[in-house]
Amino acid sequence: MSGTKSPSRKAPATEGKWPVWKLAILLYPATALTVAINLFLAGLIAHSAGFGIIEPVTALVWSIPLGIPATWLAGRWVRGLMDESDD
Repeated sequence: MSGTKSPSRKAPATEGKWPVWKLAILLYPATALTVAINLFLAGLIAHSAGFGIIEPVTALVWSIPLGIPATWLAGRWVRGLMDESDD
């Protein structure tokens, strides 16, 4: 007989792992803001070394595309931590 098991108190009804892409969607806002802060602070350091300053709005704009690979890496890291905790 095939079908889904009814939920019980001991085991969840669905036994699935969160894929990296779902974790990445959840982590994107925090990761993109972290990238923006790091870009802005790197701009301040570069300004003290004689280069141009990075404005906060510019850092936010650049964090939108640069946040995608950072989010993917953060999702992989969190997925690895979740797998490690399951073992």
